[in-house]
Amino acid sequence: MTGLEKAPLQLYSCTVRPDWIDYLGHMNEGYYVVAFSRATDALLDEVGLGKAYREKKNCGMYTVESHVAYLREAHEAAEINFSTVLLGVDAKRIHIFHYMYTGGNESPAATLECVLLHVDQTEQRVTQMPREALMQLERIRAAHAALSIPSQLNRIKAKRQS
Repeated sequence: MTGLEKAPLQLYSCTVRPDWIDYLGHMNEGYYVVAFSRATDALLDEVGLGKAYREKKNCGMYTVESHVAYLREAHEAAEINFSTVLLGVDAKRIHIFHYMYTGGNESPAATLECVLLHVDQTEQRVTQMPREALMQLERIRAAHAALSIPSQLNRIKAKRQS
């Protein structure tokens, strides 16, 4: 088993920046999505579908649907870390679920469920992802299959794959 087959994955963490804080003194809702996007990028980089792949092959993963649940506030300078569960994958799609944690809290501050499609940017159409990446994602999915189903799941109409 490789490190990517651990369940759940822990690939990204950061600190809440001052410019992410709104007039109420906590992290603005849009920056939760920015942070989740970076967690998604970390997953894509690890499986070979990240920035280098986009630049070399002119293909990439496009988020086509997402749902954020804001559960607790995050404040300036808070350390935030992410756990990622791969809920489903097929030749053209990835369905993921991220948990965002602040500091040492064991309950999430937010969650994000999203579906990504593999797109050929030259032709602007959905295409199959490279076999190597798909195989790696399928191994990760198999390792994540035993995890409990997130309570916020299925706010998206994506089909969960077993």
